[in-house]
Amino acid sequence: MWLPLFGLLVGIIVGSVFSFTVPVIYAQYLSVAVLAALDSLLGGIKGALENSFDGLVLISGLVVNALLAAALAYLGDRMGLDLYMAAVFVFGFRLFSNLSFIRRDLITRYRNYKAQKTGVNHE
Repeated sequence: MWLPLFGLLVGIIVGSVFSFTVPVIYAQYLSVAVLAALDSLLGGIKGALENSFDGLVLISGLVVNALLAAALAYLGDRMGLDLYMAAVFVFGFRLFSNLSFIRRDLITRYRNYKAQKTGVNHE
């Protein structure tokens, strides 16, 4: 569970220390890359909470998702379509789905912890 959070922390620190500007023409590519990274991060946290975390799955998912999303954005540019929106939609859905799982799991764990501590069952 700590590997995705560590990666996020390192990314925030590196992003805070080094500043760079991205040309507007690459904004679509960057947006889907950020969504792919967030999707992988939340998927890694979800996997850790389910006790099924696999670092190789996390890294490969990040790379494959980012490449596919970038390929969709590039293909869409060449065809004059907003194909990157497909990646935005899918990653957005998965982000909210993973986040809702994480939230419910943490609430359940908190309630179970409190119930053990006080001896009261909240189920």
